[in-house]
Amino acid sequence: MADLLVYRAEGAAVARGTDLYGFTVTEWRLPATYPPFAAILFVPAAWLPVPALKAAFLAGNASLLAVFVALSARLASRPLPLPLLCSATAVALWLEPVFQTLLFGQVNLAVACLALWDLTRPLGARAKGLALGVTAGIKLTPAVFVAYLLLRGRTREAATAAAGFGATAALGAVLLPSASADFWTRRLYETGRVGKAWIVDNQSLRGLVARALGDPAPGLAWALPAVLVAAAGLALAARARRDSHGILLTAFTALLICPVSWTHHWVWCVPLLAVLLAEGRTRTAALVAVVFTARTMWLVPHEGALDLELPWWQQPLAAAYPLLALGLPLAYDSVTSRRPVAPTERPAEPA
Repeated sequence: MADLLVYRAEGAAVARGTDLYGFTVTEWRLPATYPPFAAILFVPAAWLPVPALKAAFLAGNASLLAVFVALSARLASRPLPLPLLCSATAVALWLEPVFQTLLFGQVNLAVACLALWDLTRPLGARAKGLALGVTAGIKLTPAVFVAYLLLRGRTREAATAAAGFGATAALGAVLLPSASADFWTRRLYETGRVGKAWIVDNQSLRGLVARALGDPAPGLAWALPAVLVAAAGLALAARARRDSHGILLTAFTALLICPVSWTHHWVWCVPLLAVLLAEGRTRTAALVAVVFTARTMWLVPHEGALDLELPWWQQPLAAAYPLLALGLPLAYDSVTSRRPVAPTERPAEPA
């Protein structure tokens, strides 16, 4: 649970008034990478002994997985009875992103639950979008959903989400002015702080391109495709005939274009599987399940700099998640139509 130890150190830095972005912990010398608002939320982690904190995170993440499965079922418009919910949660533990989240003591499930809960609330629900904005204040990537809401014409939700995000930044600035100035003017742009972007752990487009070219800093070779994927992904999400499709397209677009998307960030495979199964796409769901359980990126040589020396036939194994995310819309014949279906409408049966 290396990441959990980083969170604990962040909370301790806030409580003691020390430099939030000046420390490293664990044998991998991991620094703080989240906004100051997230560090404020981690303060209670500094109050617990490490063994108790690990036990609490393990139990919490297991419970959050059950919540995430339930929310995924709600996204797919297929509520699950309790026995099936428990069974689905147990099966989902075997998905590599989920297992890695528990292994590292990560907050991916908490962030995904908060975002998906808000996105699946009924239209017109009170303060809809606020939780999404707070989620972006913890971990910046969910901010891409604000663009999705705007493209779907849900400007009020987008404005509420932007206000929620702004509130988290403002709170961080008030309570941690020095750390906030450091993060928003400097640390945010130091992507190397997160880790080496070319290792197989990184399943974003940047990692794929870096390994394919054998270049640790591919520059425009990944930036230009990332811009194209962002434009195409959000365009497909805006035209998606079902809100569930649009949400998933946006989530996977964010994972693709982010400079670093560790394997455990891909917990959005859970709602993807739920939607595929609910629509009767069992063969596609089986393929997705195989990709997210096979752990192929860990089977190729990846010690030292071997990630940059992989032969061509090992490249797909090292980039299984982005390749799946890029190929899925091409095989998904009902992703788009001329008119979006509102979340409250009953969608037509899939082709």
